[in-house]
Amino acid sequence: MTHEPVMVAEVLALLQPARGGTFVDCTAGLGGHARAVLDAGATRLIGLDRDPDAVARAREALAPFGARAELVHADYRELGGVLDARNVPKVDGVLVDLGVSSMQLDAPGRGFSFSRDEALDMRMDTSSGATAAEMLAAVDEPTLADVIYEFGEERYARRIARAFVAARALAPVDTTARLADVVRRAVPRRGYMRIDPATRTFQAIRIWVNRELDGLDTFLRQTVTRLAEGGRIAVISFHSLEDRIVKHTFRALQSESAPLLRVLTKRPLVPTEAEVDRNPRARSAKLRAAEAV
Repeated sequence: MTHEPVMVAEVLALLQPARGGTFVDCTAGLGGHARAVLDAGATRLIGLDRDPDAVARAREALAPFGARAELVHADYRELGGVLDARNVPKVDGVLVDLGVSSMQLDAPGRGFSFSRDEALDMRMDTSSGATAAEMLAAVDEPTLADVIYEFGEERYARRIARAFVAARALAPVDTTARLADVVRRAVPRRGYMRIDPATRTFQAIRIWVNRELDGLDTFLRQTVTRLAEGGRIAVISFHSLEDRIVKHTFRALQSESAPLLRVLTKRPLVPTEAEVDRNPRARSAKLRAAEAV
């Protein structure tokens, strides 16, 4: 599947890069959003990504912009340090596109998808940290059940965790096909199922392995302080838990006695039907934005 950045027109309308200035793409991926921001008039763009493969691909995609674009291998939660190292006190816009990218889902050997049988890795940053297989080999049943229930919103979490521990006692569960088979056998089948029974569990384990929700609230609060007056932040989420954190943090920062921002999206923007038809992976995207005051 070819890569298509999500909700580009909506992102540009909210970030307003045509006014110029320094913008940050905290999750550069393949550089689609970053390229659109630069094309629309941003003076400078700093792109971050925790995936070294993504940084290399984005750097190649943004090469035509020369010194206007800089790519950095870093987790988005390290934004403050990245800006400090470049003597950039304030920026005019920040984009965060949370979740796994199409490149990561489609790339062989990454272990994010059960569409092919491969080692369970699931790390967004392949240069550090434990793999999904390593974490699953050590996790206890109650913790795994909590992970699947909280991050996957899976009603059969305890049943799946029990089945997993039983299967692990017989042989390692260290490939995508074996994990998917364990989950499918544990989930009751009741006629037509819109999504594969393993989908929510794979999502939960990916979020757990990459600590995707850890520090999101703190990151948002710190990032708002790095926005110039009138600077804007836009966040695209693909999971209800992420969207909830963004919504509550934005509202809290707007309602303080000395508000730091003004929320621009009373309700999250979602992709048009035409975009979802063209790019089905966009269907769960939600976009929220706010402006520094």
